[in-house]
Amino acid sequence: MSENALRPSPISPTVDFDADGVQHGFLRLPYSRDDSAWGSVMIPLTVIRNGKGPVALLTGGNHGDEYEGPIALFDLARSLKAEDVSGTVIIVPAMNYPAFLAGTRTSPIDKGNLNRSFPGRPDSTVTQKIADYFQRDLLPRADVVLDFHSGGRTLDFLPFCAAHILPDKDQEGRAFELVKAFSAPYSMKMLEIDAVGMYDTAAEEMGKVFITTELGGGGTATAKSAGIAKRGVINVLRHAGIVTGSAEVTPTTWLDMPDGNCFSFAEEDGLIEPVFDLGEEVGEGAIVARIYPTGRTGAAPREIRAKMGGILCARHFPGLVKAGDCVVVIAVVVS
Repeated sequence: MSENALRPSPISPTVDFDADGVQHGFLRLPYSRDDSAWGSVMIPLTVIRNGKGPVALLTGGNHGDEYEGPIALFDLARSLKAEDVSGTVIIVPAMNYPAFLAGTRTSPIDKGNLNRSFPGRPDSTVTQKIADYFQRDLLPRADVVLDFHSGGRTLDFLPFCAAHILPDKDQEGRAFELVKAFSAPYSMKMLEIDAVGMYDTAAEEMGKVFITTELGGGGTATAKSAGIAKRGVINVLRHAGIVTGSAEVTPTTWLDMPDGNCFSFAEEDGLIEPVFDLGEEVGEGAIVARIYPTGRTGAAPREIRAKMGGILCARHFPGLVKAGDCVVVIAVVVS
């Protein structure tokens, strides 16, 4: 047993996960600070239970500047009734609550990126403590995990639901069935740049059926993207047999990110000119963006070319880029 496992989590829930009915409460994390010596971070959550059955863990706000998930989950927490549930639904609309309140990707307390902090530690920073609690207390309860994401302030995506290619093909297949049920306009076989420390990886390594989304970006939500999130989460719960009713399935376009050639990165700072918009077809070798140096006029822009053909599924959002920023992501349409 690891040293971490021997230390209790400082987080205490104000709800009883084994009690039937609807409970609205908090995950209370003690946090001593200048303005509150015995203060706490109070992470809102709702637990809806109706007898034995499968457990769904629904999360948003893993990054604090992504809003479709919190919108869908705050709405679900107020509207879902216990009599419509068979099993348990655990709803955490804003996992990284300090980041959510600040509207930032990472925590303003410790600069922690929650989605790169797993398995976490019970004796470290606030973000590490949140990760540890999910790792040891919430993920083990779940059968199905849906973690909402979008592009935040720095990326914009075609709206898709996604799962990962996994060694366990039965686990992978069940995940992609949930992706299909979510019924976003696009469905993705997703490749991560670096999966180490991710919430996704923690859930998948436990054998959980894990799906995620990218539903827009630019640090805001739209009526369309919020609607996709709200319909999708109910569809997932219905498909999993946790909520009564049939999923409202609509046509989806399946996409694949086959390898690292999907990604193109800036190699210098500058002003970005997009050449293609989201959803447009891109040929291998095509110029997908130009980056203009901003220190003086008259200099030629650096051209960013596609390493593969496909459709543009993500792009850098702000008008200025820095060296190392992801500029575009291309995916391949699959049947």
